[in-house]
Amino acid sequence: MANDDNGGKDLTAADAHGARPSEASAGTAVVTRDAIGNPGFPPHRARMTDSDPTAERKAERSVYTLFYLSVVGSVWAIAAYIIFPIDAADPGSVRLNNLFIGLGLSLALLALGIGAVHWGKALMSDHEGIDIRHPVRGTEETRARAVEIFQEADQESGFGRRTLIRNSLIGALIAFPLPAVVLFRGLGPQDEDPVALLEHTMWKKGTRLAIDPSGRPIKASDVTLGSAFHVIPEGLQDLEHGKLEEKAKAAVLLMRLDPADLIEAPDRKGWSYDGIVAYSKICTHVGCPVALYEQQTHHLLCPCHQSQFDVTNHCEVIFGPAKRPLPQLPIAVDSEGYLIAQSDFTEPVGPSYWERH
Repeated sequence: MANDDNGGKDLTAADAHGARPSEASAGTAVVTRDAIGNPGFPPHRARMTDSDPTAERKAERSVYTLFYLSVVGSVWAIAAYIIFPIDAADPGSVRLNNLFIGLGLSLALLALGIGAVHWGKALMSDHEGIDIRHPVRGTEETRARAVEIFQEADQESGFGRRTLIRNSLIGALIAFPLPAVVLFRGLGPQDEDPVALLEHTMWKKGTRLAIDPSGRPIKASDVTLGSAFHVIPEGLQDLEHGKLEEKAKAAVLLMRLDPADLIEAPDRKGWSYDGIVAYSKICTHVGCPVALYEQQTHHLLCPCHQSQFDVTNHCEVIFGPAKRPLPQLPIAVDSEGYLIAQSDFTEPVGPSYWERH
């Protein structure tokens, strides 16, 4: 810093030397674009596969072997799904099913990825290049150059020349999605019409409502104002394990509201009991379980896609992708005070798309 004789104020180095505001500040420099020359590419270092045909063939064998291993993994995942089925009576079957399917899918994806990376690093052209930027125009010259680029890429990668790698890659890519197709197909009804399956449930006249999962029948006096219960038909636990899918169709949410808050259509006046209403738990969007009840707003929320239903008004949809209300189960009370069903649901439960033919 320099001291000014007139007032003793400090001046910057730039001020002391009479620098103008337009000039560079102290400690900085202006460098023109051409002050430093282009250093160019570093010396190219050839790979072993570029100079040794034996190493090139070995790398090629490794790549197509990995791709074929991916095919084996995909096929094994499908076979494991069949060989190790899930038995509802045996919890260990779930572990075996998940283990072997997971191993197959892991092998398929891992071998496919490693093979592609090894192909790129060991066999594709690794010479440095410059991509000259230019305006993108749809002229004939541009289209012709695009064809040339594809041809150059084919030559550099060897895709058209290395037939074993190409065919094994195509086979791996075709086989890889197949396990997903088989697994998702297994989630759907087998040899049965889904519309007919969802049109009727275990509920029938006189069936008691039981708490899930204990199966204990529930009385109307047990359902306090603002409470919600997950209920199933009494006797569901007595079914053989192969029929436990009935629970998914018959699951119901039971709630008690102030009767004054209920908006009931004339034809449904007798479907509730002293403010107690029962609705299907299966969302009418894609079938997720509607299990979140907000007692202050009387809204039901589906956690999958945020569809919301108004319990006070026949579970009408007030938000989200669901297109129709949750089906209501007509209920009453028997002579012992237990809640019972008046009948089955009067409409199919679950997603609306099952009803489309």
